[in-house]
Amino acid sequence: MTHTFWLAAALCAASALSAVPVQAQTAPPMSAQDLVTLGRLGAVAVSPDGKTVAVVVTTTDPATYKRSGAIRFIPLGRTGVQTQLPWTGASDPAYAPDGTLYWLSASGMDGKPAADGLTQVWALPAKARSGNAPPAADFTAIQVTRFKADVAGFKVSPNGKRLLVWGDVARDCPTLGCEKDGNTALPGPGTGRLYKDGSGFVRHWDAWETPGNYSRGFVVDLGADGTASSAVVAIDGPSDTLTGDTPSKPFGGGEELSWSADSKGVYFTARQADRNEPLSTNLDVWHSPIDGTAPHNLTPDNLATDTLPAASPDGKWLAWAAMARPGYEADRQVLTLLSLQTGQKRALTQGWDRSVGSIDWMPDSQGMIVTANDVLDNPAFRVDLAGKVTRLALSPEVKREGHIGAVFPLRDGRIVFTRDSIAGPAELYIAAKGKRGMRITDVAASALAARASVVTQRFSFAGANGDTVWGQITKPAGAAGRLPAILYVHGGPQGSFNDSWSNRWNPRVVASQGYAVVSVDFHGSTGYGQAFTDAINKDWGGKPLEDLQKGFAAAARLDAQVDLANSCAMGASYGGYMMNWIAGKWPDQFKCLVQHDGVFDARAMAYETEELWFDEWEHGGKPYYEAAAEYEKWNPVNHVDKWKTPMLVITGEKDFRIPYTQGLASYTALQRKGVPSELLVFPDENHWVLKPKNSLQWHQTVFDWLGRWLKK
Repeated sequence: MTHTFWLAAALCAASALSAVPVQAQTAPPMSAQDLVTLGRLGAVAVSPDGKTVAVVVTTTDPATYKRSGAIRFIPLGRTGVQTQLPWTGASDPAYAPDGTLYWLSASGMDGKPAADGLTQVWALPAKARSGNAPPAADFTAIQVTRFKADVAGFKVSPNGKRLLVWGDVARDCPTLGCEKDGNTALPGPGTGRLYKDGSGFVRHWDAWETPGNYSRGFVVDLGADGTASSAVVAIDGPSDTLTGDTPSKPFGGGEELSWSADSKGVYFTARQADRNEPLSTNLDVWHSPIDGTAPHNLTPDNLATDTLPAASPDGKWLAWAAMARPGYEADRQVLTLLSLQTGQKRALTQGWDRSVGSIDWMPDSQGMIVTANDVLDNPAFRVDLAGKVTRLALSPEVKREGHIGAVFPLRDGRIVFTRDSIAGPAELYIAAKGKRGMRITDVAASALAARASVVTQRFSFAGANGDTVWGQITKPAGAAGRLPAILYVHGGPQGSFNDSWSNRWNPRVVASQGYAVVSVDFHGSTGYGQAFTDAINKDWGGKPLEDLQKGFAAAARLDAQVDLANSCAMGASYGGYMMNWIAGKWPDQFKCLVQHDGVFDARAMAYETEELWFDEWEHGGKPYYEAAAEYEKWNPVNHVDKWKTPMLVITGEKDFRIPYTQGLASYTALQRKGVPSELLVFPDENHWVLKPKNSLQWHQTVFDWLGRWLKK
């Protein structure tokens, strides 16, 4: 249904859709310091009575750049005082049915780090609360768990009598934490890591693997005093039942585990860890009774991804997201429904050409609210039990949803959710039934309002094959005259520079330096139907480059301030690959390039990366030695002879997805050819730049590089 919308719209010429209202520029522009130090909204929990929301807010000291998180209480009524949990380093709040608040912390009530340095579950019993939030004067908390390992996450059972906790532990350990580490890769007597034949991943994302240790879940009962009992039940069963990680690594979390409505079982996502793990996207949904019997696989016949299990409140249904094609991590995620009474399974959204990203049940169990990318937005949709999909208008901005997340449907029809956009980072909103949302937090809004605003305009044009392609132009509001243009190229490549906030690649902070930032959702991007996403397969340097070329020109036709003759391009991951590809295939357009963690040599990448399924799928599903021509067709290293555009190369030594040697090779090629170039290497960063001071250095280096080559 929605696929036909984008296909029919603006087939021939660029057309403006919408723009953020222009405001007078009397304030200073946003800086990298602002980006790094703005408050950040984290985890959200809604009290069972629907009167209070507990949110994590992370602040950054502007001098030391030390970050700390705290839990704030936001009243959902028209009146009420916002208060803060008097606790240092609290995170991951969750409410029990009786109103008891739980959270994670590695410090005690005195604010000092725990003696053992371990993160555990803490609680503020409902009876200790006063009003909507606990005043500091009568604050009394209890330490709920005392495991010998860190608690990475937890979930409270629907009846409030049990906790599901998870963390890294040896596979044969009966509880969360044993005296001995399970890592079998350190046989000694030296420091060498030994990985035996068939060990699967040797390293993953940014860490070396520890065979024998896994992320595992355990269920504990809560005693009358509110503390966890010593008896635990491992949800992955006996040691010969399931060998793998739950939640999955490296990015899985609480969204991959769900209590059953009767609190007698747990549904969870797991990936079998064996020699095929680097080649497989096969995640399965399992059910584990907590009576000690072995868990069983609910999705053994699907060799692709099954994830995001969500049990309905009435105990009748289990929903999850399922892909169809093994080995393809960007396949469409279809909302799937299992009747727990009859065993009948249905693909609810098979006819809806969007990919489900989150699942939240309505309190009456008559439907779910899901989120999905949809033409530069990430809106929320209601899906009923018959599979009917209805797009919700939750944003206070008409025709611009931005990025909706952390959705909480309440019993009275209200919806609590987070929203962010290019204009600003995530804040908490509440929407009455059938109404648009109202912002109820000020985590960063006021601070950002003190900075000069930007204007973002959406546009569409006829790209490769005549298909409609979408893009955005972000520039300083009220700017006069021609603006140096920056072509932003997103990573993934199955992703989108949609209308959302980023703490890393942020168009607002770049535009605030006096640039017109142009982003294009080229073939391969998400939110336009699965066929459009699939179109980049075996075509990395084909249609996407054509889309970027046509989109950049379309932006200039639409907005005379976009100066193509005074422009640079920048991108990371696949966007970094595209910088290397542009250097050889579009060498006369840009005055400079910024390449971050990009593929330089497809042959080396095929053997150096860790998640082999991704690289092989993108080149036809075969390893390099069986399909060398497919890899070489779009290999940037084959066109280094034409490189002449000055390039800044950035990489992280802990990046195992696109190893830093790819960046070193790019820089070596540039230096050998005498092309002006710089190399920025972060020894303590992975595929991303996460640390505050490193982020500042990244932005300062990039801004200096752009300023060197562009005339304002």
